[in-house]
Amino acid sequence: MTADHMTVPPDAGGEEAARQERRLHRELGFRALTAIGFSNIVGSGWLFAAMYGARTAGPASLLTWVGAGLLCALVALVMIELGASRPEGGGTVRWPLYASGRLVGTLVGWSVLLSVGGTAAEISAIMQYADHYLPDLYHGHVLTPTGLGVAVGLSVLLTALNWFAVRTFARLNNLVTVFKIAVPVVTVIALFASGWHSGRLTDHGGFAPYGYAACLSALAGGGIVYSVNGFQAPLDFSGETRNPRRTIPASVLTGIGLALLMYLALQLAFLFTVPESLLGHGWKGVDFESPFGQLALILNLHWLSSLLYADAVVSPGGSAYVGVALNARHTYALAKNRTLPRTFMQVDRRTGIPHRALALNLAVIVVFLLPFGGWQRIVSIMGDMYLLIYAASAVAVAVFRADPGTRTADWVPGLRWIAPVSFVVSSEFVYWSGWHDLRLALPVVLAGLVLFLGMRRSGHDRPLAVELRDGAWLLCYLSVLTLLSWLGTFKGSGRLPAPYDSLTVAVVTLGIFHWAVRSGIRHRATAPQGGHG
Repeated sequence: MTADHMTVPPDAGGEEAARQERRLHRELGFRALTAIGFSNIVGSGWLFAAMYGARTAGPASLLTWVGAGLLCALVALVMIELGASRPEGGGTVRWPLYASGRLVGTLVGWSVLLSVGGTAAEISAIMQYADHYLPDLYHGHVLTPTGLGVAVGLSVLLTALNWFAVRTFARLNNLVTVFKIAVPVVTVIALFASGWHSGRLTDHGGFAPYGYAACLSALAGGGIVYSVNGFQAPLDFSGETRNPRRTIPASVLTGIGLALLMYLALQLAFLFTVPESLLGHGWKGVDFESPFGQLALILNLHWLSSLLYADAVVSPGGSAYVGVALNARHTYALAKNRTLPRTFMQVDRRTGIPHRALALNLAVIVVFLLPFGGWQRIVSIMGDMYLLIYAASAVAVAVFRADPGTRTADWVPGLRWIAPVSFVVSSEFVYWSGWHDLRLALPVVLAGLVLFLGMRRSGHDRPLAVELRDGAWLLCYLSVLTLLSWLGTFKGSGRLPAPYDSLTVAVVTLGIFHWAVRSGIRHRATAPQGGHG
Protein backbone atom coordinates (compact mmCIF):
# COMPACT_ATOMS: atom_id res chain seq x y z
CA MET A 1 0.00 0.00 0.00
CA THR A 2 1.53 3.30 -1.03
CA ALA A 3 1.53 6.42 1.06
CA ASP A 4 -0.81 7.93 -1.49
CA HIS A 5 -3.37 5.29 -0.71
CA MET A 6 -3.48 6.04 2.98
CA THR A 7 -3.08 9.82 2.94
CA VAL A 8 -6.02 11.65 4.43
CA PRO A 9 -7.19 15.14 3.51
CA PRO A 10 -4.63 17.62 4.79
CA ASP A 11 -5.90 18.98 8.08
CA ALA A 12 -4.95 19.12 11.70
CA GLY A 13 -6.48 15.72 12.36
CA GLY A 14 -4.60 13.84 9.63
CA GLU A 15 -2.24 12.04 12.00
CA GLU A 16 -5.14 11.07 14.24
CA ALA A 17 -7.03 9.66 11.26
CA ALA A 18 -4.05 7.51 10.26
CA ARG A 19 -3.62 6.32 13.84
CA GLN A 20 -7.27 5.26 14.08
CA GLU A 21 -7.00 3.48 10.71
CA ARG A 22 -4.09 1.38 12.00
CA ARG A 23 -6.25 0.14 14.88
CA LEU A 24 -8.54 -1.73 12.48
CA HIS A 25 -7.75 -5.45 12.76
CA ARG A 26 -6.88 -7.29 9.50
CA GLU A 27 -8.53 -10.62 10.29
CA LEU A 28 -11.02 -11.30 7.45
CA GLY A 29 -10.36 -13.86 4.68
CA PHE A 30 -12.18 -15.06 1.52
CA ARG A 31 -14.85 -17.14 3.22
CA ALA A 32 -15.68 -14.50 5.79
CA LEU A 33 -15.89 -11.74 3.14
CA THR A 34 -18.00 -13.88 0.79
CA ALA A 35 -20.36 -14.64 3.68
CA ILE A 36 -20.55 -10.93 4.52
CA GLY A 37 -21.35 -10.02 0.89
CA PHE A 38 -23.88 -12.82 0.39
CA SER A 39 -25.56 -12.15 3.73
CA ASN A 40 -25.84 -8.46 2.91
CA ILE A 41 -27.45 -9.26 -0.47
CA VAL A 42 -29.87 -11.90 0.79
CA GLY A 43 -32.15 -10.15 3.22
CA SER A 44 -35.85 -9.43 3.08
CA GLY A 45 -35.72 -9.16 -0.73
CA TRP A 46 -35.97 -12.91 -1.38
CA LEU A 47 -39.17 -13.05 0.64
CA PHE A 48 -40.92 -10.40 -1.47
CA ALA A 49 -39.21 -9.81 -4.83
CA ALA A 50 -40.29 -12.99 -6.65
CA MET A 51 -43.94 -12.04 -6.25
CA TYR A 52 -43.50 -8.36 -7.08
CA GLY A 53 -41.34 -9.24 -10.07
CA ALA A 54 -44.03 -11.62 -11.39
CA ARG A 55 -46.78 -9.06 -10.78
CA THR A 56 -44.84 -6.40 -12.68
CA ALA A 57 -43.36 -8.34 -15.61
CA GLY A 58 -44.78 -11.87 -15.54
CA PRO A 59 -42.37 -14.68 -16.53
CA ALA A 60 -40.16 -12.01 -18.15
CA SER A 61 -39.09 -11.16 -14.60
CA LEU A 62 -36.47 -13.90 -15.12
CA LEU A 63 -34.77 -11.58 -17.62
CA THR A 64 -34.90 -8.78 -15.07
CA TRP A 65 -32.97 -10.88 -12.55
CA VAL A 66 -30.32 -11.74 -15.13
CA GLY A 67 -30.04 -8.11 -16.18
CA ALA A 68 -29.80 -6.88 -12.61
CA GLY A 69 -27.11 -9.45 -11.82
CA LEU A 70 -25.03 -8.56 -14.89
CA LEU A 71 -25.36 -4.82 -14.34
CA CYS A 72 -24.49 -5.10 -10.65
CA ALA A 73 -21.45 -7.19 -11.61
CA LEU A 74 -20.43 -4.36 -13.95
CA VAL A 75 -20.69 -1.83 -11.13
CA ALA A 76 -18.88 -4.27 -8.84
CA LEU A 77 -15.88 -4.39 -11.20
CA VAL A 78 -15.42 -0.67 -10.70
CA MET A 79 -15.63 -0.99 -6.94
CA ILE A 80 -13.34 -4.02 -6.94
CA GLU A 81 -10.60 -1.98 -8.61
CA LEU A 82 -11.02 0.73 -6.01
CA GLY A 83 -11.09 -1.70 -3.09
CA ALA A 84 -8.10 -3.70 -4.30
CA SER A 85 -5.90 -0.68 -5.01
CA ARG A 86 -7.05 1.56 -2.15
CA PRO A 87 -8.06 -0.72 0.76
CA GLU A 88 -9.44 1.40 3.57
CA GLY A 89 -12.19 1.18 6.16
CA GLY A 90 -15.37 2.71 4.68
CA GLY A 91 -13.73 3.05 1.26
CA THR A 92 -16.95 3.81 -0.63
CA VAL A 93 -17.17 7.05 1.35
CA ARG A 94 -13.48 7.98 0.99
CA TRP A 95 -12.96 7.43 -2.74
CA PRO A 96 -15.32 10.20 -3.99
CA LEU A 97 -13.60 12.65 -1.63
CA TYR A 98 -10.15 11.73 -2.95
CA ALA A 99 -11.27 11.93 -6.56
CA SER A 100 -13.59 14.94 -6.67
CA GLY A 101 -13.14 17.08 -3.57
CA ARG A 102 -15.01 17.94 -0.44
CA LEU A 103 -18.35 18.99 -1.97
CA VAL A 104 -18.79 15.68 -3.81
CA GLY A 105 -17.41 13.79 -0.82
CA THR A 106 -19.92 15.45 1.49
CA LEU A 107 -22.98 14.88 -0.75
CA VAL A 108 -22.05 11.23 -1.33
CA GLY A 109 -21.30 10.85 2.38
CA TRP A 110 -24.69 12.36 3.21
CA SER A 111 -26.29 9.77 0.92
CA VAL A 112 -24.37 7.03 2.73
CA LEU A 113 -25.54 8.31 6.10
CA LEU A 114 -29.14 8.31 4.84
CA SER A 115 -28.72 4.78 3.46
CA VAL A 116 -28.58 3.54 7.05
CA GLY A 117 -32.34 3.44 6.47
CA GLY A 118 -31.75 0.20 4.55
CA THR A 119 -31.08 -1.49 7.88
CA ALA A 120 -34.32 0.01 9.17
CA ALA A 121 -36.10 -1.62 6.20
CA GLU A 122 -34.77 -5.05 7.17
CA ILE A 123 -35.91 -4.57 10.75
CA SER A 124 -39.32 -3.45 9.47
CA ALA A 125 -39.55 -6.65 7.38
CA ILE A 126 -38.86 -8.73 10.49
CA MET A 127 -41.73 -6.97 12.23
CA GLN A 128 -44.09 -7.58 9.29
CA TYR A 129 -43.44 -11.33 9.29
CA ALA A 130 -43.35 -11.59 13.08
CA ASP A 131 -46.87 -10.14 13.00
CA HIS A 132 -47.95 -13.65 11.90
CA TYR A 133 -47.32 -14.73 15.50
CA LEU A 134 -47.71 -11.40 17.31
CA PRO A 135 -50.59 -9.59 15.54
CA ASP A 136 -50.12 -6.29 17.39
CA LEU A 137 -46.75 -5.45 15.77
CA TYR A 138 -47.78 -4.34 12.28
CA HIS A 139 -50.99 -2.79 10.98
CA GLY A 140 -51.89 -0.95 7.77
CA HIS A 141 -48.33 -1.23 6.37
CA VAL A 142 -46.87 0.65 9.34
CA LEU A 143 -45.52 -0.35 12.74
CA THR A 144 -47.83 -0.07 15.73
CA PRO A 145 -46.47 1.57 18.92
CA THR A 146 -45.78 -1.95 20.23
CA GLY A 147 -44.08 -2.90 16.97
CA LEU A 148 -41.97 0.26 17.07
CA GLY A 149 -40.84 -0.57 20.59
CA VAL A 150 -39.84 -4.11 19.56
CA ALA A 151 -38.08 -2.77 16.45
CA VAL A 152 -36.06 -0.31 18.51
CA GLY A 153 -35.15 -3.09 20.93
CA LEU A 154 -33.98 -5.26 18.01
CA SER A 155 -31.89 -2.36 16.69
CA VAL A 156 -30.20 -2.05 20.08
CA LEU A 157 -29.52 -5.81 20.14
CA LEU A 158 -27.94 -5.79 16.66
CA THR A 159 -25.77 -2.84 17.65
CA ALA A 160 -24.67 -4.64 20.82
CA LEU A 161 -23.69 -7.75 18.83
CA ASN A 162 -21.50 -5.58 16.60
CA TRP A 163 -19.89 -3.88 19.59
CA PHE A 164 -17.32 -6.62 19.97
CA ALA A 165 -14.37 -7.79 17.84
CA VAL A 166 -14.42 -8.14 14.05
CA ARG A 167 -13.64 -11.84 14.43
CA THR A 168 -16.76 -12.33 16.58
CA PHE A 169 -18.82 -10.49 13.97
CA ALA A 170 -17.49 -12.72 11.16
CA ARG A 171 -18.14 -15.96 13.07
CA LEU A 172 -21.73 -15.03 13.96
CA ASN A 173 -22.36 -13.89 10.39
CA ASN A 174 -21.06 -17.20 9.00
CA LEU A 175 -23.60 -19.10 11.13
CA VAL A 176 -26.47 -16.89 9.97
CA THR A 177 -25.36 -17.22 6.34
CA VAL A 178 -25.56 -21.05 6.47
CA PHE A 179 -29.20 -20.78 7.55
CA LYS A 180 -29.93 -18.13 4.92
CA ILE A 181 -28.64 -20.42 2.17
CA ALA A 182 -30.35 -23.56 3.43
CA VAL A 183 -33.91 -22.21 3.77
CA PRO A 184 -34.25 -20.81 0.20
CA VAL A 185 -32.79 -24.05 -1.21
CA VAL A 186 -35.26 -26.13 0.83
CA THR A 187 -38.07 -23.80 -0.31
CA VAL A 188 -37.30 -24.28 -3.99
CA ILE A 189 -37.05 -28.08 -3.66
CA ALA A 190 -40.24 -28.37 -1.57
CA LEU A 191 -42.33 -26.17 -3.87
CA PHE A 192 -41.33 -28.07 -7.02
CA ALA A 193 -41.78 -31.43 -5.24
CA SER A 194 -45.34 -30.45 -4.33
CA GLY A 195 -46.23 -30.29 -8.02
CA TRP A 196 -45.81 -27.68 -10.71
CA HIS A 197 -47.80 -26.37 -13.66
CA SER A 198 -46.36 -26.69 -17.17
CA GLY A 199 -46.76 -23.88 -19.67
CA ARG A 200 -46.33 -21.13 -17.10
CA LEU A 201 -43.72 -19.34 -19.25
CA THR A 202 -46.19 -18.95 -22.13
CA ASP A 203 -49.70 -19.06 -20.63
CA HIS A 204 -51.61 -16.15 -19.08
CA GLY A 205 -50.57 -13.55 -21.64
CA GLY A 206 -47.29 -15.06 -22.80
CA PHE A 207 -43.72 -14.71 -21.59
CA ALA A 208 -43.94 -10.91 -21.37
CA PRO A 209 -47.65 -10.22 -20.80
CA TYR A 210 -47.08 -6.57 -19.94
CA GLY A 211 -44.37 -5.87 -22.50
CA TYR A 212 -40.62 -6.01 -22.17
CA ALA A 213 -40.52 -2.43 -20.88
CA ALA A 214 -42.11 -3.83 -17.73
CA CYS A 215 -38.79 -5.59 -17.05
CA LEU A 216 -37.27 -2.14 -16.47
CA SER A 217 -40.04 -1.17 -14.08
CA ALA A 218 -39.54 -4.45 -12.21
CA LEU A 219 -35.93 -3.50 -11.52
CA ALA A 220 -37.09 -0.92 -9.02
CA GLY A 221 -40.83 -1.45 -8.58
CA GLY A 222 -40.42 -5.21 -8.15
CA GLY A 223 -37.69 -4.79 -5.56
CA ILE A 224 -35.15 -6.62 -7.72
CA VAL A 225 -32.45 -3.95 -7.61
CA TYR A 226 -32.86 -3.72 -3.85
CA SER A 227 -32.61 -7.51 -3.57
CA VAL A 228 -29.35 -7.76 -5.54
CA ASN A 229 -27.90 -4.65 -3.92
CA GLY A 230 -25.46 -5.12 -1.08
CA PHE A 231 -22.62 -6.78 -3.00
CA GLN A 232 -20.28 -3.93 -2.05
CA ALA A 233 -20.17 -4.96 1.61
CA PRO A 234 -16.75 -6.74 1.42
CA LEU A 235 -15.22 -3.55 -0.01
CA ASP A 236 -16.06 -1.61 3.13
CA PHE A 237 -14.10 -4.16 5.15
CA SER A 238 -11.03 -3.85 2.88
CA GLY A 239 -9.15 -2.12 5.69
CA GLU A 240 -9.72 -5.22 7.85
CA THR A 241 -8.89 -7.86 5.21
CA ARG A 242 -5.88 -10.13 4.81
CA ASN A 243 -4.40 -9.72 1.32
CA PRO A 244 -7.26 -7.51 0.03
CA ARG A 245 -6.03 -7.40 -3.60
CA ARG A 246 -6.56 -11.13 -3.95
CA THR A 247 -9.46 -11.68 -1.57
CA ILE A 248 -11.82 -8.81 -2.41
CA PRO A 249 -12.41 -9.46 -6.16
CA ALA A 250 -13.12 -13.15 -5.61
CA SER A 251 -15.43 -12.59 -2.64
CA VAL A 252 -17.49 -9.82 -4.30
CA LEU A 253 -18.11 -11.69 -7.56
CA THR A 254 -18.75 -14.99 -5.77
CA GLY A 255 -21.35 -13.33 -3.56
CA ILE A 256 -23.16 -11.85 -6.58
CA GLY A 257 -23.09 -15.17 -8.47
CA LEU A 258 -24.44 -17.22 -5.57
CA ALA A 259 -27.20 -14.71 -4.84
CA LEU A 260 -28.26 -14.50 -8.50
CA LEU A 261 -28.55 -18.29 -8.81
CA MET A 262 -30.64 -18.40 -5.66
CA TYR A 263 -32.98 -15.61 -6.82
CA LEU A 264 -33.50 -17.20 -10.24
CA ALA A 265 -34.40 -20.52 -8.63
CA LEU A 266 -36.87 -18.81 -6.30
CA GLN A 267 -38.45 -16.88 -9.18
CA LEU A 268 -38.91 -20.09 -11.18
CA ALA A 269 -40.39 -21.86 -8.17
CA PHE A 270 -42.89 -19.04 -7.66
CA LEU A 271 -43.87 -18.87 -11.34
CA PHE A 272 -44.43 -22.62 -11.66
CA THR A 273 -46.19 -23.37 -8.36
CA VAL A 274 -48.72 -20.54 -7.87
CA PRO A 275 -52.16 -22.25 -8.03
CA GLU A 276 -54.03 -21.82 -11.29
CA SER A 277 -57.05 -20.47 -9.42
CA LEU A 278 -55.10 -17.34 -8.46
CA LEU A 279 -54.26 -16.40 -12.05
CA GLY A 280 -57.75 -15.56 -13.27
CA HIS A 281 -56.71 -11.91 -13.61
CA GLY A 282 -53.18 -12.68 -14.79
CA TRP A 283 -49.99 -12.22 -12.81
CA LYS A 284 -51.08 -8.78 -11.60
CA GLY A 285 -53.85 -10.50 -9.64
CA VAL A 286 -51.43 -12.49 -7.45
CA ASP A 287 -51.21 -10.73 -4.12
CA PHE A 288 -49.80 -12.14 -0.86
CA GLU A 289 -48.75 -10.25 2.26
CA SER A 290 -46.05 -12.88 2.89
CA PRO A 291 -45.59 -14.53 -0.53
CA PHE A 292 -43.71 -17.78 0.11
CA GLY A 293 -45.17 -18.34 3.55
CA GLN A 294 -48.76 -18.08 2.32
CA LEU A 295 -47.99 -20.02 -0.86
CA ALA A 296 -46.67 -22.89 1.28
CA LEU A 297 -49.89 -22.87 3.33
CA ILE A 298 -52.03 -22.99 0.17
CA LEU A 299 -50.01 -25.99 -1.03
CA ASN A 300 -50.47 -27.71 2.37
CA LEU A 301 -46.76 -27.44 3.16
CA HIS A 302 -47.34 -26.36 6.75
CA TRP A 303 -43.87 -27.39 7.89
CA LEU A 304 -42.34 -25.23 5.15
CA SER A 305 -44.55 -22.30 6.08
CA SER A 306 -43.36 -22.50 9.69
CA LEU A 307 -39.75 -22.63 8.52
CA LEU A 308 -40.30 -19.64 6.21
CA TYR A 309 -41.85 -17.51 8.91
CA ALA A 310 -38.85 -18.30 11.10
CA ASP A 311 -36.42 -17.45 8.30
CA ALA A 312 -38.34 -14.22 7.72
CA VAL A 313 -36.72 -13.16 10.97
CA VAL A 314 -33.28 -14.71 10.33
CA SER A 315 -32.69 -13.49 6.74
CA PRO A 316 -33.60 -9.82 7.27
CA GLY A 317 -31.97 -10.07 10.70
CA GLY A 318 -28.73 -11.29 9.11
CA SER A 319 -28.77 -8.45 6.60
CA ALA A 320 -29.55 -5.93 9.33
CA TYR A 321 -26.68 -7.39 11.37
CA VAL A 322 -24.24 -6.91 8.49
CA GLY A 323 -25.80 -3.52 7.75
CA VAL A 324 -25.14 -2.25 11.27
CA ALA A 325 -21.46 -3.22 10.97
CA LEU A 326 -21.18 -1.82 7.44
CA ASN A 327 -22.80 1.48 8.34
CA ALA A 328 -20.43 1.92 11.26
CA ARG A 329 -17.49 1.73 8.82
CA HIS A 330 -19.22 4.31 6.63
CA THR A 331 -19.77 6.69 9.54
CA TYR A 332 -16.18 6.16 10.65
CA ALA A 333 -15.06 7.17 7.15
CA LEU A 334 -17.39 10.18 7.10
CA ALA A 335 -15.70 11.43 10.27
CA LYS A 336 -12.30 10.95 8.61
CA ASN A 337 -13.61 13.04 5.71
CA ARG A 338 -14.75 15.73 8.19
CA THR A 339 -18.27 15.32 6.84
CA LEU A 340 -19.09 14.48 10.47
CA PRO A 341 -17.24 15.60 13.63
CA ARG A 342 -13.99 13.71 14.25
CA THR A 343 -15.31 12.25 17.50
CA PHE A 344 -17.15 9.59 15.46
CA MET A 345 -13.83 8.40 14.02
CA GLN A 346 -12.59 6.94 17.30
CA VAL A 347 -11.76 3.21 17.09
CA ASP A 348 -11.68 1.14 20.26
CA ARG A 349 -8.09 0.07 20.88
CA ARG A 350 -8.98 -3.41 22.18
CA THR A 351 -11.69 -4.54 19.74
CA GLY A 352 -10.84 -2.50 16.63
CA ILE A 353 -14.49 -1.36 16.39
CA PRO A 354 -15.63 2.29 15.86
CA HIS A 355 -18.04 2.35 18.82
CA ARG A 356 -19.18 5.96 18.51
CA ALA A 357 -20.05 5.41 14.85
CA LEU A 358 -22.14 2.41 15.86
CA ALA A 359 -24.02 4.53 18.40
CA LEU A 360 -24.75 7.29 15.87
CA ASN A 361 -26.09 4.80 13.34
CA LEU A 362 -28.38 3.31 15.96
CA ALA A 363 -29.91 6.75 16.37
CA VAL A 364 -30.34 7.12 12.59
CA ILE A 365 -32.05 3.70 12.32
CA VAL A 366 -34.54 4.69 15.01
CA VAL A 367 -35.22 8.01 13.26
CA PHE A 368 -36.06 6.16 10.03
CA LEU A 369 -38.36 3.73 11.82
CA LEU A 370 -40.41 6.55 13.35
CA PRO A 371 -41.94 8.25 10.26
CA PHE A 372 -41.78 5.41 7.70
CA GLY A 373 -42.03 2.05 9.46
CA GLY A 374 -43.13 0.10 6.36
CA TRP A 375 -40.66 -2.02 4.35
CA GLN A 376 -41.74 -0.79 0.92
CA ARG A 377 -41.73 2.89 1.89
CA ILE A 378 -38.16 2.73 3.18
CA VAL A 379 -36.84 0.55 0.33
CA SER A 380 -38.21 2.87 -2.37
CA ILE A 381 -35.90 5.67 -1.19
CA MET A 382 -32.84 3.64 -0.14
CA GLY A 383 -32.22 2.12 -3.57
CA ASP A 384 -31.57 5.54 -5.08
CA MET A 385 -29.07 6.38 -2.34
CA TYR A 386 -27.06 3.22 -3.09
CA LEU A 387 -27.05 3.87 -6.83
CA LEU A 388 -25.74 7.41 -6.41
CA ILE A 389 -22.81 5.96 -4.44
CA TYR A 390 -22.09 3.56 -7.32
CA ALA A 391 -22.16 6.40 -9.86
CA ALA A 392 -19.68 8.42 -7.78
CA SER A 393 -17.41 5.36 -7.54
CA ALA A 394 -17.36 5.03 -11.35
CA VAL A 395 -16.15 8.63 -11.59
CA ALA A 396 -13.54 8.01 -8.90
CA VAL A 397 -11.95 5.01 -10.63
CA ALA A 398 -11.75 6.91 -13.94
CA VAL A 399 -10.12 9.89 -12.21
CA PHE A 400 -7.54 7.72 -10.45
CA ARG A 401 -6.59 5.89 -13.63
CA ALA A 402 -6.19 9.17 -15.52
CA ASP A 403 -4.02 10.70 -12.78
CA PRO A 404 -0.33 9.90 -13.47
CA GLY A 405 0.46 10.28 -9.77
CA THR A 406 -1.93 7.52 -8.70
CA ARG A 407 -1.09 3.83 -8.82
CA THR A 408 -4.02 1.44 -9.32
CA ALA A 409 -4.17 -2.31 -8.85
CA ASP A 410 -5.05 -3.08 -12.50
CA TRP A 411 -7.17 -6.01 -11.37
CA VAL A 412 -9.90 -5.24 -13.89
CA PRO A 413 -9.07 -4.97 -17.61
CA GLY A 414 -11.17 -2.69 -19.78
CA LEU A 415 -11.99 -0.12 -17.10
CA ARG A 416 -11.73 2.64 -19.71
CA TRP A 417 -15.15 1.62 -21.01
CA ILE A 418 -16.46 -0.20 -17.93
CA ALA A 419 -16.38 2.98 -15.81
CA PRO A 420 -18.57 5.16 -18.07
CA VAL A 421 -20.95 2.27 -18.79
CA SER A 422 -21.23 1.66 -15.05
CA PHE A 423 -22.02 5.35 -14.47
CA VAL A 424 -24.72 5.36 -17.15
CA VAL A 425 -26.20 2.07 -15.91
CA SER A 426 -26.40 3.38 -12.34
CA SER A 427 -28.07 6.54 -13.65
CA GLU A 428 -30.62 4.53 -15.61
CA PHE A 429 -31.42 2.48 -12.51
CA VAL A 430 -32.01 5.72 -10.60
CA TYR A 431 -34.24 7.03 -13.39
CA TRP A 432 -36.22 3.79 -13.71
CA SER A 433 -37.07 3.90 -10.01
CA GLY A 434 -39.69 6.48 -10.97
CA TRP A 435 -40.68 10.07 -10.32
CA HIS A 436 -42.61 9.26 -7.12
CA ASP A 437 -39.40 8.09 -5.46
CA LEU A 438 -36.94 10.52 -7.06
CA ARG A 439 -38.94 13.60 -6.17
CA LEU A 440 -38.18 12.72 -2.54
CA ALA A 441 -34.74 11.09 -2.78
CA LEU A 442 -32.75 13.53 -4.93
CA PRO A 443 -33.78 16.77 -3.20
CA VAL A 444 -32.93 15.11 0.13
CA VAL A 445 -29.43 14.40 -1.23
CA LEU A 446 -29.10 18.03 -2.31
CA ALA A 447 -29.91 18.99 1.29
CA GLY A 448 -26.41 17.73 2.05
CA LEU A 449 -25.20 21.15 0.87
CA VAL A 450 -26.17 22.45 4.31
CA LEU A 451 -23.88 19.86 5.91
CA PHE A 452 -21.09 20.81 3.48
CA LEU A 453 -21.31 24.50 4.42
CA GLY A 454 -21.67 23.76 8.13
CA MET A 455 -18.51 21.60 8.30
CA ARG A 456 -16.29 24.03 6.39
CA ARG A 457 -13.35 25.39 8.38
CA SER A 458 -11.77 28.73 7.46
CA GLY A 459 -8.04 28.50 6.94
CA HIS A 460 -8.12 24.71 6.35
CA ASP A 461 -10.49 24.17 3.43
CA ARG A 462 -9.98 25.31 -0.14
CA PRO A 463 -11.88 28.42 -1.30
CA LEU A 464 -15.62 27.88 -1.65
CA ALA A 465 -15.58 28.90 -5.32
CA VAL A 466 -12.98 26.22 -6.08
CA GLU A 467 -14.95 23.51 -4.28
CA LEU A 468 -18.15 24.51 -6.10
CA ARG A 469 -16.30 24.39 -9.43
CA ASP A 470 -14.90 20.91 -8.73
CA GLY A 471 -18.26 19.54 -7.52
CA ALA A 472 -20.64 21.37 -9.88
CA TRP A 473 -21.06 18.23 -11.99
CA LEU A 474 -22.80 16.40 -9.15
CA LEU A 475 -25.21 19.26 -8.49
CA CYS A 476 -26.05 19.32 -12.20
CA TYR A 477 -26.34 15.52 -12.31
CA LEU A 478 -28.88 15.40 -9.46
CA SER A 479 -30.89 18.30 -10.88
CA VAL A 480 -30.97 16.85 -14.42
CA LEU A 481 -32.07 13.39 -13.20
CA THR A 482 -34.87 14.99 -11.21
CA LEU A 483 -36.03 17.01 -14.25
CA LEU A 484 -35.86 14.05 -16.65
CA SER A 485 -37.72 11.88 -14.17
CA TRP A 486 -40.56 14.42 -14.09
CA LEU A 487 -40.61 14.64 -17.89
CA GLY A 488 -40.32 10.88 -18.52
CA THR A 489 -42.63 7.88 -18.57
CA PHE A 490 -41.63 6.15 -15.33
CA LYS A 491 -44.44 7.59 -13.21
CA GLY A 492 -43.58 11.05 -14.59
CA SER A 493 -45.62 13.42 -16.74
CA GLY A 494 -44.92 11.50 -19.97
CA ARG A 495 -43.87 14.63 -21.84
CA LEU A 496 -40.72 12.77 -22.90
CA PRO A 497 -42.02 9.47 -24.37
CA ALA A 498 -40.37 6.05 -24.24
CA PRO A 499 -37.83 4.95 -25.34
CA TYR A 500 -36.49 8.46 -25.87
CA ASP A 501 -36.59 9.18 -22.14
CA SER A 502 -34.12 6.40 -21.27
CA LEU A 503 -31.99 7.27 -24.31
CA THR A 504 -31.85 10.91 -23.20
CA VAL A 505 -30.78 9.85 -19.72
CA ALA A 506 -27.96 7.75 -21.22
CA VAL A 507 -26.67 10.54 -23.48
CA VAL A 508 -26.88 13.29 -20.86
CA THR A 509 -25.31 11.26 -18.06
CA LEU A 510 -22.48 10.09 -20.33
CA GLY A 511 -21.67 13.75 -20.97
CA ILE A 512 -21.80 14.49 -17.24
CA PHE A 513 -19.46 11.55 -16.59
CA HIS A 514 -16.75 13.01 -18.84
CA TRP A 515 -17.26 16.42 -17.22
CA ALA A 516 -16.90 14.81 -13.78
CA VAL A 517 -13.66 13.04 -14.74
CA ARG A 518 -12.14 16.25 -16.10
CA SER A 519 -13.13 18.07 -12.92
CA GLY A 520 -11.60 15.33 -10.79
CA ILE A 521 -8.31 15.40 -12.68
CA ARG A 522 -8.14 19.19 -12.26
CA HIS A 523 -8.99 18.85 -8.57
CA ARG A 524 -6.20 16.35 -7.91
CA ALA A 525 -3.70 18.41 -9.88
CA THR A 526 -4.35 21.55 -7.80
CA ALA A 527 -5.20 20.19 -4.34
CA PRO A 528 -2.49 19.66 -1.69
CA GLN A 529 -0.85 16.21 -1.37
CA GLY A 530 -2.01 14.84 -4.67
CA GLY A 531 -5.57 16.02 -4.58
CA HIS A 532 -6.94 14.17 -1.57
CA GLY A 533 -9.38 16.76 -0.52
